[in-house]
Amino acid sequence: MAWSRLDSFFFQYSEQVNRLLQWFSYVTSLLTLVLLVYRYGFIHTQAEYEQIQPMYKLLLTMFLLVFLMRWFFSINRQDFLRQSRLEAMLYGTLMVHILVEQLIGLPPLLYYLLLFSLEPAHLIYEHLTGIFMVMLIVVDLARVSVILAEIQVKPGVIFMASFALLILAGTGLLMLPAMTVEGHISFLDALFTAASASCVTGLIVVDTATFFTLKGKVVIMLLFQLGGLGVVLFATFFATFMGGGVGIKQQSMIQNHLSAETLTEAKAALRKIVWITLIIELLGTIAIYYAWDDERWINAESPFANNSERIFYSAFHAISAFCNAGFSLFTDGYYNHHYHIYEMYGLHFVTTIIIVFGGMGFNVIEDIFSPANIRERLTKPWKKLQLSTKIPLIGTLILLIGGTIAFMILEYEQLRVLNIGQAFITALFQSAVTRTAGFNSIDFGSLQNPTIIVCIFLMFVGTAPGSTGGGIKINTFAVVVLSAIRNIRGEKKIVIEQRYIPNELVNRAFTLLLFAFTYNSLAVLLLTVTEPDKPIHALVFEQISAFATVGLSMNLTSSLSVGGKIIIIISMFIGRVGPLTLAIALSGTPRTNLLKYPRTYLMIG
Repeated sequence: MAWSRLDSFFFQYSEQVNRLLQWFSYVTSLLTLVLLVYRYGFIHTQAEYEQIQPMYKLLLTMFLLVFLMRWFFSINRQDFLRQSRLEAMLYGTLMVHILVEQLIGLPPLLYYLLLFSLEPAHLIYEHLTGIFMVMLIVVDLARVSVILAEIQVKPGVIFMASFALLILAGTGLLMLPAMTVEGHISFLDALFTAASASCVTGLIVVDTATFFTLKGKVVIMLLFQLGGLGVVLFATFFATFMGGGVGIKQQSMIQNHLSAETLTEAKAALRKIVWITLIIELLGTIAIYYAWDDERWINAESPFANNSERIFYSAFHAISAFCNAGFSLFTDGYYNHHYHIYEMYGLHFVTTIIIVFGGMGFNVIEDIFSPANIRERLTKPWKKLQLSTKIPLIGTLILLIGGTIAFMILEYEQLRVLNIGQAFITALFQSAVTRTAGFNSIDFGSLQNPTIIVCIFLMFVGTAPGSTGGGIKINTFAVVVLSAIRNIRGEKKIVIEQRYIPNELVNRAFTLLLFAFTYNSLAVLLLTVTEPDKPIHALVFEQISAFATVGLSMNLTSSLSVGGKIIIIISMFIGRVGPLTLAIALSGTPRTNLLKYPRTYLMIG
């Protein structure tokens, strides 16, 4: 009875206290972020390093106290724990860790690291503590994302702002002294690198392999991982995983990003996307780990100092391939001669498979490979793939096979020195990466003119909607082609498998095509002004590569002027957020007009 009265007394202040705790939690997250940036972004003396360690414990204690206070002042404490499962697990682990440390005088995790002689134990423990603190910050940011989503702005604006903030954050991190070998990088080069990574493009103005330290490479990897998934999707996933729910506006943003038909479908696909990504990237890391051809390094230098470095290189290239980012830790990418990467055809083939999965689209992967759908098709052979799966899948196969054949024919002189298997894998690899991935195992500066035209076409079309790739997307190109065929035949509707495509989608496809063509034409025109000494075909190639977030270059990127770099940065950003997203976000409120006017005719053609 007394406890109930005490609860009632506290509950009358719960709203004010929770609001105060919320702000205190955000301040704690900000201080933690500043501490981590200071710790890992700068080079410290031993005295400075020792001063940092107590601050870890202080901030972790602050996090724990805020969570316990939020739990105590919640109206239903069981519901609070149920709705905050992830937080409860994290803070429960932290509480156990603190209690055990008080009993044995040593953090339990550090105790086991020392017990199993995992050296350097103290440094590993600090890194794991830092990762744990980052998880606490992400949980806080997920709560902020739910609040920000309720702000009365268009979903497209929030989606664009998330990428802009990611790029600016990445720029700031890459400019820290500990991120580069030389200890400094210009603002424009840092901005270009961050934009290229966040927009999963892969164009570089400095050599990723030699210019950045391990910390800088990790930052770049995190940028294209977040950029590949989409920052909004990533934050929303944590919000749902925490049990806090997702607002209609967040679902709308997910729907637009995934080209889903309904909000319910968009929300249901969210968790599947993250798990599909993690599973494919894990399998890709394992496959690449075993695809490194050690025989090439018997009489030559190995790029890996130890097994940990081999794992990191494998994970970096697997994530880069699936996100279609095109970043590599080798100078000249897969065309690297120093470590004989250009001759590792097994590695090229594995990377090709990962790239194709990344470019197929999450909905396509789920429809084809989900266990439930496989079981259903086995028990019901008449069950067909969805039309939204067939078009991207058929389009991917046509472009992949067509590009492979084109490369083998047009670049015969380059490929004739290889055997048929090596030539096929090389052509297949270039066909896959040209559509959006940005890796290369040949010198694109030496391509024949017809091959360059094929590459530009493949880059412009791109991958499937809802994928990590770019371009105008296969579905857009398919709708435009089918619409042209319909007009030639004099048909009124586009009908596929007894289903018709509504006119608003046709109009959307033509609008996107016109916007892409107009913008790229304007950007190329500006590039000819800023880069008057560069050949026009190289400028067109560079611009389409940036807009389609491909990342291939005819050895031009690093020599661009300041104006040229700015144009390419803008193109990468527009290509990643989507031309239509940009146009809709910047447009005003549409005006409806119910008046009907007389029809008129214009001469066309």
